[in-house]
Amino acid sequence: MSRRSRNRDHVHRRMKRRAAPGTAPGSLTVDPHAPRPVIRLIAYSHDKFVEREIAQPDELRQFLGHWSVCWVNIDGLGDAAVLEQIAAIFHLHPLAMEDVVNVHQRAKVDTFGDRTFIVTHMIRIAEHLQSEQVSLFLGPEFVITFQEEAGWDCLEPVRERIRKQVTRVRDAGPGYLAYAILDAIIDHYFPVLEVFGERLETLEDRILVRPDRAVVAEIHDLKRELLYVRRAVWPQREALNTLVRDEIPQIHAEARLYLRDCYDHCVRIIDLVETYREVCSDLMDLYLSSISNRMNEIMKVLTIISTLFIPLTFIVGVYGMNFDTSSPLNMPELKWRYGYPLCLALMMVITIGQVIFFRRKGWIGPQKPPDDSSGKT
Repeated sequence: MSRRSRNRDHVHRRMKRRAAPGTAPGSLTVDPHAPRPVIRLIAYSHDKFVEREIAQPDELRQFLGHWSVCWVNIDGLGDAAVLEQIAAIFHLHPLAMEDVVNVHQRAKVDTFGDRTFIVTHMIRIAEHLQSEQVSLFLGPEFVITFQEEAGWDCLEPVRERIRKQVTRVRDAGPGYLAYAILDAIIDHYFPVLEVFGERLETLEDRILVRPDRAVVAEIHDLKRELLYVRRAVWPQREALNTLVRDEIPQIHAEARLYLRDCYDHCVRIIDLVETYREVCSDLMDLYLSSISNRMNEIMKVLTIISTLFIPLTFIVGVYGMNFDTSSPLNMPELKWRYGYPLCLALMMVITIGQVIFFRRKGWIGPQKPPDDSSGKT
């Protein structure tokens, strides 16, 4: 299966995950093929820390109110009952929970009382480009993240920072943790874009050395993937701008300052994506130009060969005429003893003369450097 068909199947599979038309707002219609939720808890204060996997959502109640920050991460959205229990424990709005399970949402920020709901997307490249929706709830003493599936995420560096006692995140509140999560997701776009940059360089080298038709398909695939990344990251810039601009109780001035830096990273990513898309268009132009130049070279070779044979064909045609050889006016050289060798020698001299003329004009052989002697004083 080609890269293009794999990406198309991946996007099509995501777009199927929608509630039926007319479903009541706030209904949790989960994907029957989604993995069951796996709940992981990290609770911490400045001088204490706990990390464990939670078997039942009710176990989370004992941690509320006893820690500075509780981070609950749920991998998998395949059990509506578990998700409803978590929503009830943390008083999460049903409309926000509906957006959690409908994983085709664009990045956004919504406020429900003292709960802030953030939708973002993280991407990676394995065999093909993949994206995953990450839904984040920010509350007075907690952060909850919902991911589509376990197995890959870019949040492990954040967990490592929490495990160390002397870190800024251990001294800050849930707003700073939300920033750290968003920053890790945004920064993970840069390695993906580095892969795109390497692929562009490889395509450019192939086009310059020996262009083929497969390059066209690869350029289209790459441009399509860049468009996919652009659609994922462009709304995230708006969401981050909302977090920086609006007054959100859990996001203090320090966290807002760091979010501004995260916003700058997002703008850089968008600029890179736009630049790479322009490079894709330039590569297509380069491919067409290379094909045109190659065709011109072929036509030049054929033209030179034809030109070399024009005088030879004329000579052969003249002496191939069947006139009466008994007349002294009808080609007396046909009776010369060395007429045939002289004719061959003449044709060879004409051919060599043409080749020398073509080389001096620069039509064949290495190109002559421009003569700049006239510019010297």
